[in-house]
Amino acid sequence: MLLSMTGFGEARGAGEGFNATVEVRAVNNRHLKVTVRGSDPYPLLESELEKTVRRSVRRGTIQIQVRVDRGSKFADLRLNTGVLAGYLAQIRAACAEAGTPELAASVAAGVLELPGVAPEPGSSSGPPEDEWPIVEKTVEAALKKLDASRKTEGRAMADELLGLHRTLGTELGRIREHLPAVTGDYQKRILDRVRQAVADAGVAIQPEHLIREIALFADRTDVSEEVSRFAAHLVQFEELVRNGGGPDGAGRRLEFVVQEMGREANTLGSKAGDVVISRHVVEVKATLEKIRELVQNVE
Repeated sequence: MLLSMTGFGEARGAGEGFNATVEVRAVNNRHLKVTVRGSDPYPLLESELEKTVRRSVRRGTIQIQVRVDRGSKFADLRLNTGVLAGYLAQIRAACAEAGTPELAASVAAGVLELPGVAPEPGSSSGPPEDEWPIVEKTVEAALKKLDASRKTEGRAMADELLGLHRTLGTELGRIREHLPAVTGDYQKRILDRVRQAVADAGVAIQPEHLIREIALFADRTDVSEEVSRFAAHLVQFEELVRNGGGPDGAGRRLEFVVQEMGREANTLGSKAGDVVISRHVVEVKATLEKIRELVQNVE
């Protein structure tokens, strides 16, 4: 099963004297990147929360929002008077140095909003002992909902990728059908030119020269190997979409297979030298571009 790298999960938890809400958002990324925002001190615990994320997510940018309402009482509210005094002294000194001491009062009006002046009640370098287990379980619950969201989107992506896979198979089949006619068309064109040259100049052309020229053209324009390799890549592509990539995911493998199909399509179009095949190659490239955009979002 394919997993999308985008999704959303939300969960709520409660303990004695507090409520926790966790939101997890995921977007695509070549590697795993976890960022944490919200109530103190959880942004400082990014490494701990990343360990929890890694148990269920391999790639993507994961944004975790942790909000804890601790139901603070008036007695819990406190100011860091040392930090406050330091800010006020610096404001007065800066205004005096600028020659505008009268502005010190207005500048200091927002001092309570400065970092460290009014710490959130209960904040410290780590969460309270009875709070972290609840928050951790809430994060895990949000990650489960995120995983369900990613699976749902992954199924939709797989259906679309298989539809595009069928389009590629159809175009490849048409190219195969037309390949025998390429040499035949060239033979007819060169014979017509030779007949015209003989009629105009009265020169004789040896049959073996024509045969050698046609053989050289057939060798230069032989794309049977490219077609066979493209078909093999299609088989591998379908297997990855239907079965996933195992513990490491299918995203990177699909990216590689699509890249290889693109190379074969480029070689096929340049070697064949035929208008009909070129049209089919254009359709193949357009389909591969759609696939590439989808695959970039597969874990």
